[in-house]
Amino acid sequence: MSAFPIIRIITKLLIPYILLFAFYVQFHGDYGPGGGFQAGVIFASALILYGLVFGLEAIQRVAPPIVIEKCMALGVLVYAGTGILTMALGGRFLDYNVLEHHVLPQWHIPSGQHLGIFLVEMGVGITVTAVMTMIFYAFAGRKQTQ
Repeated sequence: MSAFPIIRIITKLLIPYILLFAFYVQFHGDYGPGGGFQAGVIFASALILYGLVFGLEAIQRVAPPIVIEKCMALGVLVYAGTGILTMALGGRFLDYNVLEHHVLPQWHIPSGQHLGIFLVEMGVGITVTAVMTMIFYAFAGRKQTQ
């Protein structure tokens, strides 16, 4: 793609806005349409766009495969950890109501439904971003067979 400088420049201009929109969808998903899955796909699309324009090696320097693998596990851990936390506090798996008065009330951190949904959506977003990026790595890294 080095023969197409306009595409490279436009990509560098677009990626921050794509990432900003992904964060918007992630953090406002519990109030309106969107959430973890949509934000994860949008975030991954920015990474994939970067990889398509600048090459697989460039994107793997920005987001190494080992980091992406760890993010896949981290997202599932955040999701499941939220459910285990609610069980440890006496509720059922992902029963956010038990988070109402147990999680740092003196720091004025949102609790209850809001905190539970936020954590679950964050876990989903991290996992979806990592999985979509790893799928891109798998397809882009294939060797041509003849």
